[in-house]
Amino acid sequence: MPDPIGDTGALLMRRFDELGAISEEPDKLVRAYGMQSLRRAQDLVSVWMRDAGMTVERDAIGNLTGRYEADFAVTHPKTVVFGGHLDTVRDAGKYDGTLGVLSGIAAVAHLQAAGTWLPFAVEVVAFADEESYRFPTMYLGSGYWTGNFDPVLLEGLDETGISLAQGMRDFGCNPDNACLPVMPRRDILAFVELHIEQGPVLEAEDLPAGIVSSIAGASKFLVTVEGQAGHAGTVPMHLRRDALVGASECVLAINEIATAGADGGLVATVGWQVTMPGAKNVIPGRVEFSIDLRHPSDTARLAAVDHLKTTLHEIGQRRGLGIDIVDVPGADATPMDAGLMDTWRDVFRESGLQPRELASGAGHDAVMVAKIAPVSMLFLRCRGGLSHHPGESIRADDAALGVTLLSRFLDRLATRGITCA
Repeated sequence: MPDPIGDTGALLMRRFDELGAISEEPDKLVRAYGMQSLRRAQDLVSVWMRDAGMTVERDAIGNLTGRYEADFAVTHPKTVVFGGHLDTVRDAGKYDGTLGVLSGIAAVAHLQAAGTWLPFAVEVVAFADEESYRFPTMYLGSGYWTGNFDPVLLEGLDETGISLAQGMRDFGCNPDNACLPVMPRRDILAFVELHIEQGPVLEAEDLPAGIVSSIAGASKFLVTVEGQAGHAGTVPMHLRRDALVGASECVLAINEIATAGADGGLVATVGWQVTMPGAKNVIPGRVEFSIDLRHPSDTARLAAVDHLKTTLHEIGQRRGLGIDIVDVPGADATPMDAGLMDTWRDVFRESGLQPRELASGAGHDAVMVAKIAPVSMLFLRCRGGLSHHPGESIRADDAALGVTLLSRFLDRLATRGITCA
């Protein structure tokens, strides 16, 4: 029987292009929670899900799920879930998040084309909000899906003053329904998220895919450096309490701490900074900046945080500056399920691939799903490690390989089972 979905790689690339053309702005890719562009993207993906033999539904917060039922002879079947997201940052690339959704649909389409039903159901979930670009949320879609939704979030506002509650209504959802208790799912055999690497390792090693070992934990802070503003021409250098000079030393220290721990996976970023009063002829009296520190090990991350805080306070004391460090909600590290990783190692070897393992420095919906189910992730290489950027790029043959790996994973689970850690 001919394969009705045709060449997998070419089909996926066409679908990435179709989805990439659905945006809130004509000159860049923008699809945030509550926007009509995201709803249009979901409508298109719903068609592809149904074409692959799945039933489709949206939950109370707008997560989209396609379900391919288990063999009718199996009573009370478990479920394997492939996941991703369709929302984007502003001026995004076409593959972040969507890879997990479209590759999952393609894997199910292969089952349908072969007339195959498995001893478990297969679902593909497109989470409604992973990027948290528009509203002050974190993992809104997967948080709700796993029963971790805080109604207080409904009061959060976007930059135009629209509340999350109103954004939900605009998205065709009822915020009152979102506040109803969600029964925790206990039928999930495995959750798999296929994602672009968002880093340069696989490309540098000429490997098409890798197995994610863990998702790094993140510690985040807002730092305020208090000095004394003064006239740029009248305050001698040795009497100045220049907040920007002190903040600059802090930033360099943060970079040095992260560089010293880089072999173990430590990274730290100062991505935002503001200087006050911000006049050309005034000594800066106050500087605020952010810190984002990540490590695959919570123990190592927290040790680095203690070192960093001590160092910054020492800089402030030496320079006569006030240093205030405020914790911002972050996340603990999320190890992937050991049993699923063993299965992926076998799948890679059977596919003639090196089972290269690497940690994810970026956060993913798998962080939330790990609270209720065994999770695993795969990375596909992306050109230059570029992500969250319109230059994001993957190869068609790698995309097809991703679907092949998912299909072999399903086959292995169906024929040999799995023991999750």
